[in-house]
Amino acid sequence: MDKIYPHLIDGQWQAGPQAVANVSPSDTDDVLGEYSHAEPSQIDAAVAAARRAWPAWRRSTPQQRFDLLDAVGTEILARKDELGRLLSREEGKTLPEGIGEVARAAMIFKYFAGEALRCGGQTLPSVRPGVGVEIDREPIGVVGLISPWNFPMAIPAWKIAPALAYGNCVVFKPAELVPGCAWALAEILQRKGVPAGVFNLVMGAGPVVGQALLDSEQLDAISFTGSVATGRRVIEACARHGTKVQAEMGGKNPLVVLDDAELETAVNAAVQGAYFSTGQRCTASSRLIVCDAIHDRFVEALRDRLAALRVDHALEPGTDIGPVVDQRQLDSNLRHIAQARAEGAELCFGGDVQERRTRGFYQIPALFTRTTPQMRLNRVEVFGPVASVIRARDYDEALALCNDTEFGLAAGICTRSLKHAEHFRRNAEAGMVMVNLPTAGVDYHVPFGGRKASSHGPREQGAYAREFYTTVKTTYVAGA
Repeated sequence: MDKIYPHLIDGQWQAGPQAVANVSPSDTDDVLGEYSHAEPSQIDAAVAAARRAWPAWRRSTPQQRFDLLDAVGTEILARKDELGRLLSREEGKTLPEGIGEVARAAMIFKYFAGEALRCGGQTLPSVRPGVGVEIDREPIGVVGLISPWNFPMAIPAWKIAPALAYGNCVVFKPAELVPGCAWALAEILQRKGVPAGVFNLVMGAGPVVGQALLDSEQLDAISFTGSVATGRRVIEACARHGTKVQAEMGGKNPLVVLDDAELETAVNAAVQGAYFSTGQRCTASSRLIVCDAIHDRFVEALRDRLAALRVDHALEPGTDIGPVVDQRQLDSNLRHIAQARAEGAELCFGGDVQERRTRGFYQIPALFTRTTPQMRLNRVEVFGPVASVIRARDYDEALALCNDTEFGLAAGICTRSLKHAEHFRRNAEAGMVMVNLPTAGVDYHVPFGGRKASSHGPREQGAYAREFYTTVKTTYVAGA
């Protein structure tokens, strides 16, 4: 019998009423274990435990919070190969990508260990004589964290670490598809001495566990990363309760390739941005906006590069692209491909399901040409190894196409022109801009987030995370 992994509630490991098998997308015969699914009463218990723990934790010293987060980061880093293998086995990233994500999660914990010591305030003179003003940041309270399946270590880390660093208590719900990484993270936090109730793990399906968090009136804030449709429901639910909310909801990110771009740089940026991590990234460059003079050479070079990529088991040495995360996502990708063809887009390369030695969800990367901006393929997030080329006359048209979307997460440009790079940086309607780099791939110590339908609320990561996880108090003192 496979091991059953329980929830962590109020410092105790608790089984749920049922457990669900965690199956590898690289090999559906590979079961990582069975993970408990919580019932609504367990979510209520976790929230209540966090509420009880908060008065003491909010008054914990910066040193206490530093020591906890730094110890967690140190262990994750020491175990990056082991945990990276778990991540790749569970989510389907290639092993180098999995190990890299785990290392990033470790550094996020270490960064926010330092932030626990840096969260200061201000003392200012009042405009009134004999009055002083003190401005402090305080923790927001009990925070519900809802993370997606595509970055099962890094995204939980960049939510959990700042929440704890600034003195909040946490109820964490990971995506149903990737409970293994979440459980491993919870087990490390528990062993490193997180006080009972300060951190709680509740696993299960969104309609049960996620909905219970949205229905709770005992949460002070919710941080969500996931689809646009679910994110909007989260925002609406929080508005009803007056709950502070942060939502990251995806993108339809452009990579602009100007005529003067260095061809190899542009192709590398497109391949890495659009197809690595199986294209399952909110920052993936799924719209390749290419100017006339370089268009044909770019498409040919990109097609040749795609033909050389190896799609295989995530743990297999030499694999460039792992499987799609599950059958439902694979079916969705195939529907998008079929619809694009029906609308007149030309499938330039790939798109088919591929068989491998093990039974998994393997898909050849798809590249479309002859697409128009209004095709559905260029309007909605596919979230798979699928990219389209949109032809542009010049820079001005390319910029207009870049901004012609409801999303605004990331945008990239490949050019040798400092003039165009600077103009693009200032005028691309996106929260993050990359120049001669893939749109996917961000640092852990700087803000992450977008504009328009991509994001709602304060930025994640870096020092900007304090905007969400703290609240500002202004105190006036007479006789100062």
